[in-house]
Amino acid sequence: MPKVSMTVNGKPVSADVDPRTLLVQFLRETLRLTGTHVGCDTSQCGCCVVHVDGVAMKSCTLLALTADGANVLTIEGLATDGKLHPMQEAFRENHGLQCGFCTPGMIMSAVDIVRRKGSELDEKTIRHELEGNICRCTGYHNIVKAIAAGAAAMAPAAE
Repeated sequence: MPKVSMTVNGKPVSADVDPRTLLVQFLRETLRLTGTHVGCDTSQCGCCVVHVDGVAMKSCTLLALTADGANVLTIEGLATDGKLHPMQEAFRENHGLQCGFCTPGMIMSAVDIVRRKGSELDEKTIRHELEGNICRCTGYHNIVKAIAAGAAAMAPAAE
């Protein structure tokens, strides 16, 4: 079996993997980082979004071997020194979750939206950018509010 090595949440990791192992499987089953969820197995729901070399990607369609040498950030790596990331805090404060299953992917996508679009996001932009993320519990109203608040809170770091 081939060996894969990468940095996950700032820590170097490596393991022998079956060549068919998806990144989401590697994160959840090998590294036991279960915050990245598998919701659909077809890359439609966005529950598995992580950042690979700073870019949001759906880890359910990415082979672990293709991330060899990459820097991977999961929801577990967003908080620093026991303090929630501003986007995580915004989701908490604005009730941007219900069952919480989609939340890690939503937050990881939201952080990427701010990285790409800046911190001044209107509702139309947020809703358009979230098209690859599905929440089965809410009407997205609080999620959109949370992302706008999180983007504003990230402003000094984003610009």
